[in-house]
Amino acid sequence: MASTYTDLGLELMATGENAGTWGTKTNANLNLIEQLTGGVSSLSIAGGAGTQALTIADGALTGTAQQRVIEFTGSISGNRIITFPLLTETFYFIKNNTSGAYTVQLKAVSGSGATVTFSTTDKGWKVIYLDGVATNTGVYEVPFGTSNYAPNDWLTKTGAYTALDQDRLFVDTSGGAVTITLPASPAVGAQVNFVDSRYTFDTNALTVGRNSSKIANAAADLVVNTEGAAFGLVYSGSNVGWTYTEK
Repeated sequence: MASTYTDLGLELMATGENAGTWGTKTNANLNLIEQLTGGVSSLSIAGGAGTQALTIADGALTGTAQQRVIEFTGSISGNRIITFPLLTETFYFIKNNTSGAYTVQLKAVSGSGATVTFSTTDKGWKVIYLDGVATNTGVYEVPFGTSNYAPNDWLTKTGAYTALDQDRLFVDTSGGAVTITLPASPAVGAQVNFVDSRYTFDTNALTVGRNSSKIANAAADLVVNTEGAAFGLVYSGSNVGWTYTEK
């Protein structure tokens, strides 16, 4: 009986097989386990709009989906789709370190399972889980409660900007109205904070763009025209969308 392989490429040897090579094959499996549990790789996904497949190599370290941490690099000039093999149940730490204002979508190689997308401005980290469901493997972002996030440093914004999760924004509208767009496809617990840094929202309003999500259960952008306003929004899920943490 010949060897079989797990979904992540580990070799399962049959009784009486591979006489004299068990040591070599066991070492190969141990090297794979080391990469699967703690390996780090850097992978260029440079190019225009298109799809790039990550792979699993049976009994070898040559697959591009066989490391725990994967950093995407390269200059992208169109929206990129990165696919994972079907039936793989595991998780990854993914860093989007590409240049270019385009999305990077993570999905299974086929089927209609869930997907995860880095927005055009999201050059950060995501933890993703692949559920391994046959024919429709889903890719899910693993949410962390806001207490597990380190908030970003305070930023001053005087013009249009697309916020990132955990952004803390001093918004200066002294020179004119400003629109801040909320993150696309937010995870539950994503949070953004706003402060009227020049006390001019009453003269030049702040508009918070909803970016396809509801704000306070309303499918409309939020216009803030109260002088000295300071408030936070947290994403609670698709039913209500973004809701206030403080007003």
